[in-house]
Amino acid sequence: MPKPELALAPEIEHFYSQVIDENVRLSMSADGRLELIRTQEILRRFLPPAPARVFDVGGGTGVHARWLVEDGYKVELIDPVARHVEQAAAICPASQGDARALDAADASYDVVQLLGPLYHLPDPEDRRQALSEARRVVKPGGLVAAAGINRYASLFEHVSYAHLHTDRLKAAISKILSTAVHDGKGFTLAYFHRAEELADELRAAGLTDVEVFGIEGPAWSLLKAVEQQPGEGPTDELFASALTAARMAEPYPELLAASSHLLAVGKAPM
Repeated sequence: MPKPELALAPEIEHFYSQVIDENVRLSMSADGRLELIRTQEILRRFLPPAPARVFDVGGGTGVHARWLVEDGYKVELIDPVARHVEQAAAICPASQGDARALDAADASYDVVQLLGPLYHLPDPEDRRQALSEARRVVKPGGLVAAAGINRYASLFEHVSYAHLHTDRLKAAISKILSTAVHDGKGFTLAYFHRAEELADELRAAGLTDVEVFGIEGPAWSLLKAVEQQPGEGPTDELFASALTAARMAEPYPELLAASSHLLAVGKAPM
C-alpha cells in the first residue's frame, strides 16, 4: 500500500473507482483504439526480446499488460486504485502500489513503464520521484517508457465535442493551457506536458537516448469529432488514414503538439 504521505488524490480515486471504467477506455472509442495500437507499435520497437521482465507501474486494469503477456513477457503490475488491481490480477501478478515509492529491488526489471502515473502528478517533485524510482528498479541498459497527456490535447478534444466556444469551456481550457493543470472538475486531477518538458524530465532522472513520440498523431480529433455526430461513426478508411497520419508525422517534432498523448522512452546507463 502507498505510504500515508503518498496517498492517492481523492479526485483520482473517485474518478477511476466511480466515474470511468478504465478497462474499456481504449476499446470503446476510435481515438482510444488509435492510442492502443500506436502505443503497442512504438513500444515494440524498443522492448527487449521476451521473456523479459516488465514492471507496469500505474498499469490500471491491465490493458497493456494483457498484450505484453500475450507477447511472452513476464509482467508485474501495480496501481493505486483497488478496483484496477482486482481486474488486472486476472492477467498478471498485480498489487496496490505508488509510482513514487516502488516496492522493488534495485535493477530488478528489464522494462519499467509508466503509462499513466505522470499525468496524475501535477507536482513536479512527485513526477521526479516517480521517474527516479523507475530508474532505480530498471536494470542497466533497460528501458523506461513514460506517457504524458499533451499540453494542447484539451483544445483539440473540446472542439470535437463542439462546445469549446461556450464561456465555461473557454475559461476551463484557457486555464489548462496557461497552468498545465486540470483541477479535477469533470475529468480528474491531471498534468499536461509539452514534449520537450517530458523529455527533460526523463533526462533529469538519469536516462539516456531519450525520444518522444506523438501517440495518436495529428488527426485523432477528427476521429473523435466524427464519432460525436449522428450516424455510424468513423469509417475504416478514416481510421486507417488517421493511423497513417500518426506514423507519417513522427519525423516532424513540430507535429507533436497535435497529438493527444506523448510517449517518451529512455535507457538506463550501462
